[in-house]
Order: sequence, then C-alpha cells, then structure tokens
Amino acid sequence: MPNQGQRVVVVRTEGINITGSLFRNKVKFSEFLRKRLLTNPRRGFVHYRAPSRIFWRTVRGMLPHKTARGAAALGRLKAFEGVPAPYDTKKREVVPDALRAVKLSSFRKYCVLGDLSSQVGWGKKDLIQQLEQKRVTRAETWHKRRIAEANKVRKALNVAEITKVRQELAAYGY
Repeated sequence: MPNQGQRVVVVRTEGINITGSLFRNKVKFSEFLRKRLLTNPRRGFVHYRAPSRIFWRTVRGMLPHKTARGAAALGRLKAFEGVPAPYDTKKREVVPDALRAVKLSSFRKYCVLGDLSSQVGWGKKDLIQQLEQKRVTRAETWHKRRIAEANKVRKALNVAEITKVRQELAAYGY
C-alpha cells in the first residue's frame, strides 16, 4: 500500500534487523566508508554512523529524492534512536510484513543495526539503552495505574448496575 502523503515516524531504529551476519555487514559498511570525493575528500561523501541516519539514507536510496515529489516524501520521514519525548505517549504501530519471524527463515543469519552502528563509530548505544530502560519503566507504571483506574470504574459501574436492577425488582414486588 503506498503511503499517499502521510507523515511517517520511525522510532527505535537501533533495533532494526539486517539480513546477513554482523561481520558481513561490517565489511560492506567499511567498503561504503572508503568512498570519498577524489578532488577534495573533505567536501565529499557523508558517512552517517547513527542508526537513524543509516535507516534514513537507506530509505533515501529507495526514493527519487532528486525530484520535488521524492524530496517531499523524504521530508515527511523522521527516524529516531529510542523513543523521544513527543512520541513516547503516542500509539505506535508495528508493520507485520517487516517482522523477522515473517520474512526471514529461522536458520538465516541477521544482525541488529544498533550493533553495526556501534562497531563502525556510533558512540551513543549505552546512553540510548539507559534512556530506553527509563522510558519502559515509566510506561509500565503508567499502564498499571491506568488498569487500576479502569478496574475501579468497572467495579463502580457494576455496583451501580446491581443497585439499579434491585430497585427495578423491588418495584415489581420481588
């Protein structure tokens, strides 16, 4: 299904799975790192190490980013490591067609984008893990509190419903 102009935000890009072993992907990425502009290497090729930027560049390769339409589509894509503040309270969606269990045979090798990034020069892996752990504990406490409140409301509605039924039965003489 085409995107049709919606904004897409990808969170936790450090958890994306890549087919092939970590060693093979590291070799491929090191070949990419060797690419540069011959006349002036400082002006040339930009090699992003962060998982969000690697993902962004991968998607850019799938789009006609040099046309206005492709540039607009790429502008509607945001990618983040972890789940930053405005998106941690929003409902998230999983794409079932992109799950490893659906797309990849169980005996195939794969690696995680965060591991590859940290091996090629991304230094924020530990920080992102700490922030994710804090976010998960906060979300768990919020979820438990919400379930407790919903149970209170449900019990109150049940009590109100039972008293209403008793009143109706009393009105009929039961």
